[in-house]
Amino acid sequence: MPRYYTRVCNFYYGENSKNLVLKKKTLPLHGNKNISFDRIEIISRNSKRNIQINEINKLPNNLKTKIKQDLKSVTKKKYFKNLNLNSYPKIMGVLNITPDSFSDGGKYNKTYLAKKQMNYLFKKGAHLVDIGGESTRPGANPVSSKVEWNRIKGILKKIDKRKLISLDTRKSEIMEKGIKLGVKLINDVSGLNYDNQTIDLLKKFQIPFVIQHSQGSAINMQQKPNYKNVLLDIYDFFEKKIELLRSFGINHSNIIIDPGIGFGKNLKHNMSLIRNISIFHSLGFPILVGNSRKKFIKELSKKNDSKERIGGTIASSIYLMMHGVQILRIHDVNELQQAIKVFKEILEN
Repeated sequence: MPRYYTRVCNFYYGENSKNLVLKKKTLPLHGNKNISFDRIEIISRNSKRNIQINEINKLPNNLKTKIKQDLKSVTKKKYFKNLNLNSYPKIMGVLNITPDSFSDGGKYNKTYLAKKQMNYLFKKGAHLVDIGGESTRPGANPVSSKVEWNRIKGILKKIDKRKLISLDTRKSEIMEKGIKLGVKLINDVSGLNYDNQTIDLLKKFQIPFVIQHSQGSAINMQQKPNYKNVLLDIYDFFEKKIELLRSFGINHSNIIIDPGIGFGKNLKHNMSLIRNISIFHSLGFPILVGNSRKKFIKELSKKNDSKERIGGTIASSIYLMMHGVQILRIHDVNELQQAIKVFKEILEN
């Protein structure tokens, strides 16, 4: 029997969703009645089939059992430390303290500038801020732990411990120093693959963390990225990584998954991931997507590209929100919050 995957689809949002859940015509996403769905796509590596949820009982027994197990993960209420996922999307503001990040490199290298930007991001509606001291843009050279720490230690020493600060790093040494200064979330773009001490450290501190998928390293990841099936290959990557973490004794649910838009993916790969993002709900963990200012916006908009790519960021963010993505990693927090507020108001009335 081939391996099957469940992608929930055809979403409803807001009051319409609540009414349909009450009438038992839709199922809530992660226990959140504000967003629900009434169809699923059953995917294998050779086929796709889209059906209504009320048709599941007509499936062959083995397939029906698999789909129902997936739907338990999809509909189970999610609790996440420090974040109320019933109100979403949560916005992760981006704060790169590097000379060479692809969008904001060099802008916040002084501690007072970094602190000012961090405060601005929170003021404009960021629920958490992701601080990084090593560029992971395509083609970027790695830096030593010493260089990375010297870039970020000033701002980390000034963080308000009541705020939710995420640390964007691949190195366990940097993670531990950050945690001791009040960092509450670790965001490892290597998918916990770069440093073999990382898993032990995460177990020791029981701190929430993001597992991001990437193919290759920053220096070579955009040199002909290749997948058999990008969607299912990355799903399998997360499934195996979660199994590995459990074998190490990490059983808590405070884990976020990020498919890694632009990290070893071309335009076709990125579009497949964004269009079908809801497949990852059946893993049972919150989804984070970093779509802000990414190259796919330039590739799609062509002559209408711009430096900040705010239009493309907002359009893709609204799409992701409507497919249940709980966390968006964003540079232009104010502009996205403005768009979300207007969109929700139009939708509700």
